Amino acid sequence: MNSPSLRNKPFWRSLWQFSRPHTIIGTSLSVWALAFLATSPEKLFGLYGWGVLTAWIACLGGNVFIVGLNQLTDIEIDKINKPHLPVAAGEFSAKTGWGIVALAGAIALILSIFSGLWLTVTVCSSLMIGTLYSLPPVRLKRFPLLAAMCIFTVRGVVVNLGLFAHFQQILQQSVVITPTVWLLTAFIIVFTVAIAIFKDVPDMEGDQQYRIRTFTLLLGKQKIFQLSLGIIGACYAGMIGGVWLLDTNLNSFVFTVLHILLAAVLIIRSQAVNLDLKPEITSFYQFIWKLFFLEYILFIVVNLLS
Repeated sequence: MNSPSLRNKPFWRSLWQFSRPHTIIGTSLSVWALAFLATSPEKLFGLYGWGVLTAWIACLGGNVFIVGLNQLTDIEIDKINKPHLPVAAGEFSAKTGWGIVALAGAIALILSIFSGLWLTVTVCSSLMIGTLYSLPPVRLKRFPLLAAMCIFTVRGVVVNLGLFAHFQQILQQSVVITPTVWLLTAFIIVFTVAIAIFKDVPDMEGDQQYRIRTFTLLLGKQKIFQLSLGIIGACYAGMIGGVWLLDTNLNSFVFTVLHILLAAVLIIRSQAVNLDLKPEITSFYQFIWKLFFLEYILFIVVNLLS
């Protein structure tokens, strides 16, 4: 039986948790950052801005579809790993969850189809990969390498390149991926690998009980922790090298200094993590997402400073 606190929790709060806020923030930043990189900021206040807004809503719909589907196919596992999630906690029923997922997917598809080829390709590809990731009988999340590939393919390749092409299409420009966007895409692809392998560290108990093979269970949380740090460090080193080697629109000196500072913060923050305490692991995982968010902001700011 649900507790009174769960029954009285506002539906919108449960819906917000169901949408996985950190993924919503990541999706929002990716859309608006790429919109900024495609043209000058003042154009966001015209028809172009309405096109970006439509793409944003479509991508948010796709985001809710993917993360919602993942929860609905993992209810029993989430009762162990993430008991705070709305369906696992009983804040609303699985039937309600399926209704939300269906509505979100429909909004994403309808808006994208009426917005142009590139947004349609972006949204449809994301929904297809998200479905294959979670839904039986394929359920690619059972396989560590394929699960990681799904995540970085959507976040890194499909979203970045597809949205940038869509925004160029709105501007009636030829689709040409700029060096700046290639650099951002490379960062997101590699960084997302760190997210993909680290995300299962707090969830070892449920994954083990339900025989979900993850890199954490195969290698151990200490090795995954070190590997994730190494991947993120390599990302920052790659950004520093890339900004000097590629003909980007970024201020190379400012970009370099900021990434050196971020690398230092990462090292300091990582030294305080106790891998025997799940709350500390979860907190560090959220910290990694904050670094992910910050990269999009840095690209916008440093691009404007150039």
